[in-house]
Amino acid sequence: MEFAFPWPASQGEWLAWSSAAVTLLFGVILFFAPRIAFRLLRLQARPDNPEAIAQGRATMAGFFLGVGLCAILLAQPLLYMALGVSWLFTAFGRIVAMMSDGANTPYNWVAIVVELALAALPLGFVFGFWP
Repeated sequence: MEFAFPWPASQGEWLAWSSAAVTLLFGVILFFAPRIAFRLLRLQARPDNPEAIAQGRATMAGFFLGVGLCAILLAQPLLYMALGVSWLFTAFGRIVAMMSDGANTPYNWVAIVVELALAALPLGFVFGFWP
């Protein structure tokens, strides 16, 4: 059995692939430079609690790397759907935090726009909105 890298063939697939590539990039940054990523995400790990950095590498980076890499390497519509729905739930969680936790800040508004865009790209391809 031979494995060939599935290169995107249509504009819609390029958009979905781009969302997967950004997700993969986020995962790489979280995995190899978690302190910098935490600073960008406005999170802070206490020096006496190194488990927080491990959590960022394991849970956060692991998910981004796994979903992004699988979507890029396999290029299957259901994987693109999983990627889009994951970003959609990320945006939903941010909306809930903005409404109930007092997190209505400009940073969160920019983040929600980015998350919704990263959700729309693969979902638009899967549901046929992009050719």
